Amino acid sequence: MIANVIEESGDNQFLNKKSFSELIEVTVFTTELNYMDSIIHICEKNNVELEDVKRYLSKSILEHVEAEAMSLSFLPKVNTLDV
Repeated sequence: MIANVIEESGDNQFLNKKSFSELIEVTVFTTELNYMDSIIHICEKNNVELEDVKRYLSKSILEHVEAEAMSLSFLPKVNTLDV
């Protein structure tokens, strides 16, 4: 599966935003990992630096990561309405 996401072109590896985001979604839904852990897991398996990964994340995944960070108190919580 990961081989489908990273396309080998000579010595360079090309990874695009859509395929990386899809890989994260698949990892989240097929494993018990959350979004942050899935990103770290995929980066470690593919030797991708975590600092370089932001450009490969879709807006929806960034929102999921932000929500997880708030729930874990890594980011300040914003006011929400209780419905």
